Amino acid sequence: MKKELIVQRDPKSPISEVFRTLRTNIQFMNAKNNLKTVLITSTMPGEGKSWVSSNLAVTFAQAGKKVILVDADMRKGRQYSIFGETPRPGLSNYLSGVGFEEDAADSNGIYNYIRETEIDNLYLIVAGDIPPNPSELLSSSQMIDLLQKLKEEFDVVIVDGTPSQLVTDALILARLVDSTVIVTASKQTKKEDLKKIVNNIKNIGGDISGVIVNKIPISPKKYEQSYYYGSKTIKSNPTNVKNVKKTPSSRKIKNDELPKALKSRIQIENGEKISKEKTNEIFQQINEYMDSKK
Repeated sequence: MKKELIVQRDPKSPISEVFRTLRTNIQFMNAKNNLKTVLITSTMPGEGKSWVSSNLAVTFAQAGKKVILVDADMRKGRQYSIFGETPRPGLSNYLSGVGFEEDAADSNGIYNYIRETEIDNLYLIVAGDIPPNPSELLSSSQMIDLLQKLKEEFDVVIVDGTPSQLVTDALILARLVDSTVIVTASKQTKKEDLKKIVNNIKNIGGDISGVIVNKIPISPKKYEQSYYYGSKTIKSNPTNVKNVKKTPSSRKIKNDELPKALKSRIQIENGEKISKEKTNEIFQQINEYMDSKK
């Protein structure tokens, strides 16, 4: 089992529970807005967008959805490593035409690049070779046609993009997908950077479904990683991140409102249950961090 795919490796963990909550949020938005293609981006490298993308894809597949994960970070793609695949050929090869020699005469086209993973219902397109012109490839008519084909073939299309602060690739993709989710990191992401990304995506006509706050420690001990999902629907005025409509999942959380699963299964790695006092402390930290981001 691949170490980073914690939803598959440890489906009863608190982190897996949070990913299922994230899936439910996106499914709810999908029912209202017909979202099928979702871009996962971040402000800077190291905030966890590829980890979130892969585990979110697994969570949808576990729910019986036919899912494809597209690694569109052609500068530094990681999905091949997460799933234990070879790094090429992939998306860049398909878009540039430098891949399978038979592509020109093969009506299957993109299907030569779609890989079945070890997880039922989950398929993968890796990033491929690093091209000299990734932005141009992503804005090409081939990329637009590709996303349309994938929407027709799959229930959910998750696109792992580049960090938005460094290059324009993610902004290009934000115009092509149905919605975007931004991954931030606790005590790492700058509020100014997040504000800039929100403004940029809104200014080019993209939609933002929510923000994931990543890497919030839930224990001073050795829990690998922890996540909290605060769904925030950005209003039409993108000039200030404070203009955010809170959904129930982003308001302050009280201990007596915790899902039963979280109350009973919040654990550290050795199986020891976290005390009620520690649980209260965890959610106090979460609430304080969310307040600091307002």
